[in-house]
Amino acid sequence: MAGDRPVLMGLMLYVLVAATPTLLFWAALRLLPAAATAWAEHRRRPQGPNGPALESVVADLRRLRREVRRGCYRNQVRRMAVQAAYDDTLVECCRIVDVDAPLATAAPDDRPYARLLTEAALENAGIVLDVP
Repeated sequence: MAGDRPVLMGLMLYVLVAATPTLLFWAALRLLPAAATAWAEHRRRPQGPNGPALESVVADLRRLRREVRRGCYRNQVRRMAVQAAYDDTLVECCRIVDVDAPLATAAPDDRPYARLLTEAALENAGIVLDVP
């Protein structure tokens, strides 16, 4: 029986060498399409919201509105910066709620009136700008 061991070991090695490419090819045919499909599904899936949440934009809008209405600025640059930030936040909130924002395309002379129209459009959409 001691002499059969090298023959048995050689036979097992032969089967291993002969069967391995077949098993690898079968696994590649079965697993690669499934992996490619899963990868494509993962790439196609939306990653999440593209911008900030509506709640945070509305909170910023209310904070900036209070600051604009307070009107006590140290200089003209600060006043213009706060007004520009308020206008940008109004337009962003309109984009999120999907409301037409006249302020986005208004000429510099028409901005105060367009700002009022944009605020009214947001109020009509259900966004409360002045919290009691």
